[in-house]
Amino acid sequence: DHTKECLRRLGNPQDKFKVIHVAGTNGKGSTCAFLTSVLREAGYSCGLFTSPHLVEINERFQINEVNIDNDTFLKAFEKVKVLADELVAEGSYHPTYFEMLFLMGMVIFAEAGVDYVTLETGLGGRMDATTAVENPVACVITSISLDHTAILGDTIEKIAGEKAGIIKPGVPVFFDGSSKKAAEVIKAKASELGVSCREVTKNAYEIQEVHRKYIAFSRRSAYDKDVIFQVPMCGCYQAMNAELALEASEYLLAGEEIHMDRWKEALAELHWEGRMERVGAHITVDGAHNPGAMEAFVESVKALDESERGEMVLLFSAVSDKKYDQMIEYLCENLDVKAYVVTQIEDERGVPAEELADVFRRYTDRPVYCKERLEDAVRTAMNERGETGEIYCLGSLYLVGMMKKLLAGGAIDA
Repeated sequence: DHTKECLRRLGNPQDKFKVIHVAGTNGKGSTCAFLTSVLREAGYSCGLFTSPHLVEINERFQINEVNIDNDTFLKAFEKVKVLADELVAEGSYHPTYFEMLFLMGMVIFAEAGVDYVTLETGLGGRMDATTAVENPVACVITSISLDHTAILGDTIEKIAGEKAGIIKPGVPVFFDGSSKKAAEVIKAKASELGVSCREVTKNAYEIQEVHRKYIAFSRRSAYDKDVIFQVPMCGCYQAMNAELALEASEYLLAGEEIHMDRWKEALAELHWEGRMERVGAHITVDGAHNPGAMEAFVESVKALDESERGEMVLLFSAVSDKKYDQMIEYLCENLDVKAYVVTQIEDERGVPAEELADVFRRYTDRPVYCKERLEDAVRTAMNERGETGEIYCLGSLYLVGMMKKLLAGGAIDA
């Protein structure tokens, strides 16, 4: 209600474009990017609001797949700050950090005159600031697993209930049906509101090839079963995210001429940072930061040909409110790794490197190196990989951002 009041005072900028609202535990950002890419290929001007950012805050706001510039950011910030100051002066409240960014996004996209905005939730769905948008044209819910359990609940069903909170009367929902427990909750909510509900399962597509630089998959629909789609990321989970985006796009563009060959090009040319992204000759970063994402990471790495996978060195860090013990146990039990290197994230929630190292040593007899500074950790990982090994960096999006910043600075030749 607070956020709705803020939007009202800003002139309801969210009513000036069509919104696709996306929630889920993992895959939200990638699915948002796929949707935006397809809609762009169909000739529409598109805004994209995602979180968190990896290096620069501007990444959270894209117009036609380009980050906004500093001037655009500043003008929107100043406009929302005037509102925030008015609220405080009235004895009300100051919008939260995420609310400020969300409100800025709505202002930015309205002033840019975009046709569509793909809107990623920040946390959960039911009580998320983005749910103040009352009339999206479609809702999409990606994979659901245990994350933010202290806030969203400690079971899949409870978390699914929070994510399903984005569903609105009269608005169709497309969702990842991989989890039966989550699917039941989402379908029940859709039924309660009497809305069209499209469950997407792994039967909707078939992965044809997993390469270090891409995955290829075909859809099992009769219409385009012979079309091979390529996504320039090697995460197997991206096939589901792309399929969700394609099915939602087919609904949104119903009645228009659909050029599937151009949609295919749109997906193939997409660049989405931090998800099984190659950042050096032998370094891959992945934003996996919860147990469900770890399972997806392991599945993706195992799907690679052994010659491409190489001898694995894992570089890992995590923040304290994540189930890092569970993540580490899963990695150690399900991957054949040459060595582990742990480091510390530059954030007050970062888990001390030595504590992470102790957890790894409980679950593996492979070498575990503890390096507080990321630069030292990367150098150690590079030494350990030898001539043919591969370094995989994961555990937190904060770590991915730190890696990208370090490599961009030229301190290490990757």
